[in-house]
Amino acid sequence: MFYLDLQEIVSAFVVLFAVIDVTGLLPVFIDFQNKGMKISPVKAAIYSLIAFVAFLFAGNAILQLFQVDISSFAVAGSLVIFVMAIEMIFGVEIFRNDGPGGSATLVPIVFPLIAGSFTALLSLRALYSLPDILIALVLNIVIVYLVLRYAFMVEKIFGKAFVYVLRKLFGIILLAISVRMFVSNLTKLLESFVSQQ
Repeated sequence: MFYLDLQEIVSAFVVLFAVIDVTGLLPVFIDFQNKGMKISPVKAAIYSLIAFVAFLFAGNAILQLFQVDISSFAVAGSLVIFVMAIEMIFGVEIFRNDGPGGSATLVPIVFPLIAGSFTALLSLRALYSLPDILIALVLNIVIVYLVLRYAFMVEKIFGKAFVYVLRKLFGIILLAISVRMFVSNLTKLLESFVSQQ
């Protein structure tokens, strides 16, 4: 038996939205389309959703394989999210998309969406319930599809300045969330360590 928590859904949605950063990648999508690269919004959304859900459910098994608990992973994940927030706020490039070339849908589109999000996804397991995370994830994938489908229209309506400001805003929000995630899970680790003494 489970119940949905609207506050948790919104919070998880904001974290994933900021990490996926589809609005920040909007200029990249438009550039690919201008270069004649064929991008399938449906495939990009489906591939991303499959990758996210698979990792969300298999993540714990992977952690157990390496004997890492979720709180430890969440602390590490919070540091990664912290760095990503710094990247968004200050406009520095830390995470590079240096994978092999190929499909415009798979490599330059799907990979940036999921590259830094796996850590955040598993880290959210330490804070929120699985149903709430799944709903937040699906909502984000819907937005990914809509942004890819109407990339030119989104930029034309809101303008490049809006996309820029939105990226900075969510960078600050992500920074605050990463600090909260770090403190919360570090406290759990310290309590666990003390109890074992």
